[in-house]
Amino acid sequence: MILPVIMAGGTGSRLWPMSRELYPKQFLRLYGEQSMLQETVTRLKGLEASEPLVICNEEHRFLVAEQLRQINQLSNNIILEPVGRNTAPAITLAALSAIDENYDPLLLVLAADHVIEDTDAFHQAVQNAIPFAEQGKLVTFGIVPAGPETGYGYIQRGGEFSGYSGPVFRVQRFVEKPDLPTALQYLETGEYYWNSGMFLFRAKRFLQEMATYRPDILDACLKAIETSQPDTQQAFIRVDKAAFMACPDESVDYAVMEKTTDAIVVPLDAGWNDVGSWAALWEVNNKNLEGNAVTGDVFTHNATNCYINTDEKLVAAIGVENLVIVNTKDAVLIIDKSQVQDVKKVVEFLKSNDRREYRLHRESYRPWGRNDNVVNTLRYHVNRLTVKPGGKSSLQMHHHRAEHWVVLSGTAKVSLDDKTYLLTENQSTFIPIGSQHMLENPGKIPLEILEIQSGSYLEDDDIIRIKDHYDRC
Repeated sequence: MILPVIMAGGTGSRLWPMSRELYPKQFLRLYGEQSMLQETVTRLKGLEASEPLVICNEEHRFLVAEQLRQINQLSNNIILEPVGRNTAPAITLAALSAIDENYDPLLLVLAADHVIEDTDAFHQAVQNAIPFAEQGKLVTFGIVPAGPETGYGYIQRGGEFSGYSGPVFRVQRFVEKPDLPTALQYLETGEYYWNSGMFLFRAKRFLQEMATYRPDILDACLKAIETSQPDTQQAFIRVDKAAFMACPDESVDYAVMEKTTDAIVVPLDAGWNDVGSWAALWEVNNKNLEGNAVTGDVFTHNATNCYINTDEKLVAAIGVENLVIVNTKDAVLIIDKSQVQDVKKVVEFLKSNDRREYRLHRESYRPWGRNDNVVNTLRYHVNRLTVKPGGKSSLQMHHHRAEHWVVLSGTAKVSLDDKTYLLTENQSTFIPIGSQHMLENPGKIPLEILEIQSGSYLEDDDIIRIKDHYDRC
């Protein structure tokens, strides 16, 4: 049985303004009908695989849990990294969490933010890799290159194994991202593949190699996992923060794959793309006769080869070509497709000026639902809250702000100091400064609330949580 290990960390800043620190690209619907994480999990159907083990940042835990719940794949299977320490520690945590005396699964390590267009070819490559992983080999999947790409590392293949259902090779060497002349040479030889960062190996075999080549990482992960705290209610596995922070930051390629003598590469030709830029996203999306890939309310005239994505406003593009136009609720990006790598300069500017747009969307997701910050001024905020059925806020109070709640749809259960009462559509209530209060959706449909906050200080650190159902501080 295969245990998929899906790495869902990272911030995806190259796809700003849609991808942000607290809502990165793996949780967005950029290609297909679901989020990229959900597409990665759904792609496993047809393989003999168990529910996945997902590794993510602590700050993204409720996003991951909700997206797994939506596709019926949530079962105490989320490992929370208190800090990012690259892929070698992440995979080590997964391997340590998976094994016991009688269970040594094949770990299929995948990234949550890759596009694979041909699922059948992906499944066949995994099947080709299984016999070698079962023999104790460490298999990586090499992408058959579509061109002389300078943004990826490469894998040079060695001798081929004969007598198997598909092509499988020894790994000759891993090489860093090349310049263009070198990439052209690699392409001409036919011996090189793009390094996908996907792997298949036995959990215990991987840990043996970690013990050989990076015992310091293994020891730190052992200490972190020994005191892990499963949270069956919220589906999280929490590792010890202090122990994990002491772990070296290292990729699995550097830690093990470039050193082991048992590395195998299986070619994968399945329409793979890591969607590392807006230009890459334009390439994988469906385009109209003018070469435009459009999402949302878009009008074009004499526009060609553009990527246009709008959240809710109409975007009209006339007489332009080769542009990326991305409109979200609080930011607009317009950039030439040839310059998309410079999106990072916008993110750097926002960070250096302490602007919230690099980190947060106007609409943010909470364990109880979501909050759309419609108006944000110094003295008052207007929010549209959507509380999912069964969702509830913490029991809390504020020293500096009062709140006024108006029910737009659904039924609200309000706890205010020593009173509890229900509100329905067009009814409202006032929450005075200093009062203990909680909002809950006891119904079967989403609860929509218009919330007006007013006061001298409206930041989140004025939320004094008395009791929280989601283990937030």
